[in-house]
Amino acid sequence: MGNAHVHNTPMNSMRIDKWLWAARFYKTRSLATDEINKGRIQVNDLVAKPSREVKAQDTVVIRQGDMTRTVVVQALSQVRGPAPVAQALYQETPDSVSLRDKLSEQRKLAREPALSIEHGRPTKRDRRELQRAGHHWNDRWSASVDE
Repeated sequence: MGNAHVHNTPMNSMRIDKWLWAARFYKTRSLATDEINKGRIQVNDLVAKPSREVKAQDTVVIRQGDMTRTVVVQALSQVRGPAPVAQALYQETPDSVSLRDKLSEQRKLAREPALSIEHGRPTKRDRRELQRAGHHWNDRWSASVDE
């Protein structure tokens, strides 16, 4: 039996692309590989390659859009489990959490782009307000050509 050694021993390390997928940072392993190849993942302060092995207590920095998360590997898993199980594979650093909270707060405070659209298709609420004000929906927003 050539496969006896496969998963009987506890894992000490595994590929970063597989770990990021198992920890649910990316939907697919190939997506994780793409992000690693773009230089968006660091392990212990070094830009990682997809084949880079990670082990417990390694520090992984993940850049996703304008957000950077720093996590410490807690466990390894060959399978992608449900979110609570995946979250047990890492511990986000307190600095990373507070930075992320600050970013999401800034996003909330930034004006919603949709609010600055003056014209365009009215929302259901706009239509109700127009009707209350005596405008009839079809009078103003009709697609028919005025005669």
